[in-house]
Amino acid sequence: MDATVPLTLGDFWGEVLGAAMVDAGNGDTKLEPPPGGQPSEVVWVNGVPEPKTGKNRVHLDLRLPAPDPSPLVAAGARIMREPVGDEQWWVLADPEGNEFCAFPPRAGDSSPAPHPRALARVYELVVDCHDARAQAEWWAMVTGGKAHMAEADPWAWVTDVPGFPWEAWVFTPVPESKIVKNRVHWDIELDAAVPDALLRAGATILAEPAESRRWWVMADREGNEFCAFPPREQQQ
Repeated sequence: MDATVPLTLGDFWGEVLGAAMVDAGNGDTKLEPPPGGQPSEVVWVNGVPEPKTGKNRVHLDLRLPAPDPSPLVAAGARIMREPVGDEQWWVLADPEGNEFCAFPPRAGDSSPAPHPRALARVYELVVDCHDARAQAEWWAMVTGGKAHMAEADPWAWVTDVPGFPWEAWVFTPVPESKIVKNRVHWDIELDAAVPDALLRAGATILAEPAESRRWWVMADREGNEFCAFPPREQQQ
């Protein structure tokens, strides 16, 4: 996540997710996986000079342990929209205005409950796009996941991605185009030393590794930024 004040945003999301916050000492903060979480649940909060403008095209969906999001509001979130009609969830914003959705408990849900320190758990990563089907199929192909398409609805989603820590990776169509850098992005670990397979699949490189950065900054076919790291054993 990008933030103008990483310590403040890291403190908020650490409280929400029950994760320990670590000050990286370079203006960034790191949220360790909550107890019982997967290593891939690390969340970095990166300091940037520019403030948020416009609606985020990438956001988190949270599952609440209680019927309403009042603990999130007490922690510093702001309610932007109450449940309405078939959309029985809250749209909230964190202290820097990043939108996220909070869903009430699901009847008969056998998914893990949030850690006792957490106010909610993440269960979906959601990406706005023009072509949800194509985006889901592309990301499923390059990550080894499985793409799913809704028969009566326009969105698509990906499951079974190795290392993906949450239930689903959702792609939802929107009419507006991407015009600014995403303030929320994902990091991936490559199977090879270089991202040639991603380039052949249609990704582009925005920035090569540098002395202070051991990863590639890339974009998918709709321009969503992501970071690609070499295999873990090569990062030592």
